[in-house]
Amino acid sequence: MLWFVFYDNKLLIKTDNDTISIPNKKDLTILEIQLKKEIYIGTLNNSPCFAAEFTDAPSSLPVGFNYISLRKLFFKSVDDIFRVAGRAHQIINWVRTHQYCGKCGGPIKNKVTELARECPNCGVNIYPRISPAVIIAIVKGDKILLARNKNFPNSFYSVLAGFVEPGETLEECVQREVKEEVGIEVKNIKYFGSQSWPFPDSLMIAFTAEYANGEIVVDNLELSHADWFSRYNLPAKIPDKKTIAGRLIEWFIQQQGKHGNGSFAS
Repeated sequence: MLWFVFYDNKLLIKTDNDTISIPNKKDLTILEIQLKKEIYIGTLNNSPCFAAEFTDAPSSLPVGFNYISLRKLFFKSVDDIFRVAGRAHQIINWVRTHQYCGKCGGPIKNKVTELARECPNCGVNIYPRISPAVIIAIVKGDKILLARNKNFPNSFYSVLAGFVEPGETLEECVQREVKEEVGIEVKNIKYFGSQSWPFPDSLMIAFTAEYANGEIVVDNLELSHADWFSRYNLPAKIPDKKTIAGRLIEWFIQQQGKHGNGSFAS
């Protein structure tokens, strides 16, 4: 039985040199941690997994225990641990922010038969929130469109991304976000892949697309700069290959290696 336990949005972990593992119930007993918001979240390597949080942290942790942010865990742990930790973080955040019914205002509780919260007073069911977002690699000949978000460090560039709005298809969202952020139009939109991104509750849905027409005009709301880059002059800092953004850029590099004539290939 593994416990994904959070304190101040950081995960409690066990460490052995560079190896990260998740505490079990015995570990929590040793640490004398009192849990709250306990909820079953599935299995990892056939071990039942639970998410929880605590507010009264030990004054100091014994050797072999530590706290880690979810972002640091993403780069330091194996994918399976991060996947379950991300799920645990999203569920704990959802439980924390959904204590009362949005319809009648009464207190709600965990539902026994499924991953949901229910209102005993009016019967409303509340399910975990997932925020779908598109992320797009736009190719023009032998170049890819990369942009610098105003919240990024100055030298960091990535592909475009944005949240899906009510009533939109994913393809419509791609077209709208690209038009809003950089003023161009795209065509031949194709699904690439997806990645859960629990910061705090996104599902990144990746696409590739071809440039259709228009000139780059950044919105100056989210972006400070955008431009076309060949595989030979990519910015100094781009997303890690563990991220879906990094995989899109790596896909572009590989495609250009296969098709050095600048043609776009799916």
